Amino acid sequence: MSDIIFVERHAAGPAEGLLVLHHGRGSNEQDLIGLADVFDPTQRLHVVSPRAPLTLEGWQGHHWYMVPRVGHPDPASFSASYGALSRFHETLWESTGLSPQQTILGGFSMGTVMSYATGLGAGRPAPAGILAISGFIPTVEGWQPEFATRADTKVFIAHGSPDPVISDDFARKANELIGQTEMDLEYHESEAGHNIDPRQVPLMVDWINRTLPHPSSD
Repeated sequence: MSDIIFVERHAAGPAEGLLVLHHGRGSNEQDLIGLADVFDPTQRLHVVSPRAPLTLEGWQGHHWYMVPRVGHPDPASFSASYGALSRFHETLWESTGLSPQQTILGGFSMGTVMSYATGLGAGRPAPAGILAISGFIPTVEGWQPEFATRADTKVFIAHGSPDPVISDDFARKANELIGQTEMDLEYHESEAGHNIDPRQVPLMVDWINRTLPHPSSD
């Protein structure tokens, strides 16, 4: 399909949508795929989790970009992964027959950054939704968010107020930026640290079902 390694969980029948889960820093494609049946218990969606292409000396796992400063990805490594991941999404749409409008781009931490990047990037197709957990909209040379063409894209932001890795200030900034647009936005803070708060998972499941509704409920 592409140079990116990935795992997938197929829908039980004809897929009604596509959920792409991007893992966080120093992890791999297996990290979030276990959430497929949690986020989609009726198995009506095709769920895919790609592996980030970058490995770094002295660090475990895989990375989407180098981190000189939180919130500000290294431009060269970010650009390389952004291009590779964009191509991966395109091949997914071609191979599954599903469209960007039937797709949620989601992730955790660094994976949220890539979900924002590919979901909001200028010239990229607008997805149905962006599931943003414990991440931020990047500030990086060569990339800018494009909000004007995303009016139909829904966003769910979840962040822990005491997050010691990525400050909740980043989530609040994303909430402020997106809140000024016509995009449908849900924003949730909790007392979780840098992790997916189990108490927020039912809210995410409900949001996924509303963002990618069953065809009969359209």
